[in-house]
Amino acid sequence: MKPEEILRIVDAIHRDKNIDKEVVFQAIEAALVTALTRQYGEGTEITIAIDRDNGQLSGSRDGQTIDTAELSGRIGAQTAKQVIIQKIREAERDAIHDEFEEQIGQMVSGVVTRFEGAAATVQLGATEAILPRSEQIPGEAYHPSERIRATIFEVRKVGSRVKIILSRIRPQLVQRLFEQEIPEIADGVIEIRAIAREPGYRSKVAVISSDNRIDCVGACVGVRGNRIKNIVEELGGERIDIVRWSDDLQVLVPNALQPAEVDEVILCQMLGRGIVLVREDQLSLAIGRRGQNVRLASKLCGWDIEIMTREELDQQIERAIAGYASIEGLDEAVAERLVGEGFLSYDDLSVIEPSDLMEIGDLSAEAVDAIVAEAERRAALAEVAAADERRKQREQERVAKATADADAAEALAAEQVAADGADAAPAGES
Repeated sequence: MKPEEILRIVDAIHRDKNIDKEVVFQAIEAALVTALTRQYGEGTEITIAIDRDNGQLSGSRDGQTIDTAELSGRIGAQTAKQVIIQKIREAERDAIHDEFEEQIGQMVSGVVTRFEGAAATVQLGATEAILPRSEQIPGEAYHPSERIRATIFEVRKVGSRVKIILSRIRPQLVQRLFEQEIPEIADGVIEIRAIAREPGYRSKVAVISSDNRIDCVGACVGVRGNRIKNIVEELGGERIDIVRWSDDLQVLVPNALQPAEVDEVILCQMLGRGIVLVREDQLSLAIGRRGQNVRLASKLCGWDIEIMTREELDQQIERAIAGYASIEGLDEAVAERLVGEGFLSYDDLSVIEPSDLMEIGDLSAEAVDAIVAEAERRAALAEVAAADERRKQREQERVAKATADADAAEALAAEQVAADGADAAPAGES
């Protein structure tokens, strides 16, 4: 292997495969060491070096210098070639891995080429990636040659290949689309502080502006909603709520629950819970369909949010005080203090930090252990009772549905009999 040939090989691989020249030099050196080791035996200590400027080879075997003519002439050419190819493939794999690993969380655009089961194979330039069913937006369907956008979710080495996993369900995709569609976000004037998402259904995006002259919500919506419309279309019609961010939870929680109107927010610091009071006519709107609105608001704020009316809160407070006061070791004054901190059920009391309960009630460690144990017992009983109630309710609903179906079938049969009778009547009869 002549010096000029080595330099030519290194330069060609560097240009064609986009692999750093130093990596190629090291691969060739390793290949030559492997080839000579196979020739002289595993116990032989061999070192090989290539001059990076002129391509000259130098090496030693068991401390003795190897003649360059011996290096060029005695190495098995086929063996060296195979090892070099293997090393280059490994270097190419590592280069692809490093390139895409740096892009994890970033948005890429690719073309769907084929399907393997429910997973779509997406061409990203010269590299293929996989969009698994689990990372696809529910209800979406893709077609060959269709261009899609997704974020890089995971990059890992699998043998001699690199497996790149794409995702369209992660919050990062929403963020990247906002950065692309809204210049103020790309410029840093508007900042996305939090995103809560249920892919394919609804997302909440909390934004704030560093310039008081720019309305962060209005800028994200765009003139006649054109900016947000583009994002919604890319996400297959997913509803997006843009929320004005505030570091004050008393402001952020009501913003996050929009379009519902909030009367009051009670923050329970020990539990990390916010009790939100709304009017009766706002209750279902605040909770949302199947609890979606309050669930996303909780994720956005980082606090558990419980929605209730003033009357429901008063009832829970009354029950909690009476229940706590009935536990041995807790008097009514301590029960009221616990309720004041937001502990409204036996389940809440069962997870209280012992040190907090000792401080609130001025209790000993033994007394606290006994109180928590009793709270756990009552919480378990309450859960069993609630499960039984749910079972009874489902049974009642099943019976009611069966009865309604039977009534409907009977009515349909009666209508059919009447219709048959009318058809059978002789002409002229009324």
